[in-house]
Amino acid sequence: MARVRLSVAERREELLRAAIEQIEARGVAAVRIADVASALGVSNALVLYHFSTKEKLVAAAFAYAAEDDLAHLRKLLGRRTSALRRLRAAVRWYAPTGQAKGWRLWIEGWAVALREPALRDVGKGLDQQWKAALTEVIAEGVAAGEFRCPDPSATALRLTALLDGLAVQLTSYPGGVPRARAQQWVDEALARELALPEHE
Repeated sequence: MARVRLSVAERREELLRAAIEQIEARGVAAVRIADVASALGVSNALVLYHFSTKEKLVAAAFAYAAEDDLAHLRKLLGRRTSALRRLRAAVRWYAPTGQAKGWRLWIEGWAVALREPALRDVGKGLDQQWKAALTEVIAEGVAAGEFRCPDPSATALRLTALLDGLAVQLTSYPGGVPRARAQQWVDEALARELALPEHE
């Protein structure tokens, strides 16, 4: 059966999805252009036509995954409910005990970003957008009188730092921190940061 001819945009998306799968399976350091090409049954030359180097392919794959995560975050934070409910939903989804799937990918990305400026820029941009989105919903909750928080941006930074650190612990050292305890720490941190009553 002949392959369906894809548009340039569709082909790029197909290559990016395959690259993400290969990075998750093999790690950034081990993945090769040939692995991505083989996964799709295409030539190395086709991959290189769209992404001239492995580094550009990897950076684009992380940017693609980041946009997918950000789209989900925007959906959670855009719901028509209280700021506290939206914030809780976002934090619980993002937490390593939640439904977000990409922790292994992001831990790989953080490690490689130490040496790869393009990937560092992607990671930094994602981090800034996450913190800005959380800061905005925290500020909305303060303005609506739902909770108290003197510095929403500092709170967003502390919450994401806790979540990122727990993700490393749970992903890299399975069994070191029980998942239920990690979720409890996240809930307690959110309550502390927002000065929520104990029954909230």
